[in-house]
Amino acid sequence: MPGLLDEIEPLKQAAVAELKAAPDLAALEQTKGAWIGANGKFTALMKRLGTLSKEEKPIAGKAVNAAKVELEAALVSRREELELKAALPKEPTDFTLPGRRRVLGKLHPLTQVTEDIVRSFRKIGFVVADGPEIEDEYHCFDALNTPADHPARDTQDTFYLNVLGASRSEGGSTGGTPTARSQLLRTHTSSVQIRVMEKQPPPIRIIVPGRVYRRDNADATHNPTFQQVEGLYVDKGVTAADLKGTVEFVFRELMGEDVKIRFRPHYLSYTEPSFEIDFTSALVKKMGKDWLEIAGCGMVHPKVFENVGYDPEVWTGWAFGFGIERIAMIRYGITDIRLFYENDLRFLRQF
Repeated sequence: MPGLLDEIEPLKQAAVAELKAAPDLAALEQTKGAWIGANGKFTALMKRLGTLSKEEKPIAGKAVNAAKVELEAALVSRREELELKAALPKEPTDFTLPGRRRVLGKLHPLTQVTEDIVRSFRKIGFVVADGPEIEDEYHCFDALNTPADHPARDTQDTFYLNVLGASRSEGGSTGGTPTARSQLLRTHTSSVQIRVMEKQPPPIRIIVPGRVYRRDNADATHNPTFQQVEGLYVDKGVTAADLKGTVEFVFRELMGEDVKIRFRPHYLSYTEPSFEIDFTSALVKKMGKDWLEIAGCGMVHPKVFENVGYDPEVWTGWAFGFGIERIAMIRYGITDIRLFYENDLRFLRQF
């Protein structure tokens, strides 16, 4: 017994010294294994307790356990020191340097422009309406007086969906009967105007910002999905003069007080008369152009009013729509629409 007791203290001291001298976490784990691992020196000493007599075991066991507790404490202490050392920077910190600000997130440029558009319309009493992006032919085409043979209804222009229980007759659903409404991704947010008029009696003053889809090949000025905003105003005695005044106000809010607007005759199936809107400003002239087409508009076609149950002899109204990307590109001098959708932080952080 004196031999075993004499070995405990020297082994403990040697183990503690090696643990405290471990230069890194990997070396510490190796030292731990060498002393108190399954085949460690101190573990071997503990295994020898079984060879002692009943009288000797309690004394030796108490001494071994006390030494083991001290070894484990030394191991934990050295591990904490080394973990802290590993977490510290390799180079000393200069606390006299200025602090580094965290980079804050920003709204996407298209979201910023959309919010500016909404804010401008709200100043003159418009509210925001929303509707589904997956539409049916009735709300997207038929109710808007779009002819059955109109190119926009062709599968080369519109994304149609294979939905169980829906079918599409050639040339459209002609009349929009519930049993023959095929599903599609909306090509404009005008479909929301129909849904609002179906549910709400006049007067109506809404704008409808949202994502739309068309079968376009992506290039500098086209994308299969883009953002659009539509405006609708229905009341008694509404005229094209109201339309022009609203358009001038909104575009001056968005593009500056130097904006000038002109209307050109155009054809749209859901408005009559219909116009294209051109505008000019310092921004347009920087692009090397005198006038730039920006939107389509017109007085709501009487047939559209009839489709939603409005009396065209009582109510008149106007509607117009434009692409939000187009506004953003002019506003910020961007020449490629694809930049808005590439999620390149170098581009997005400029706004």
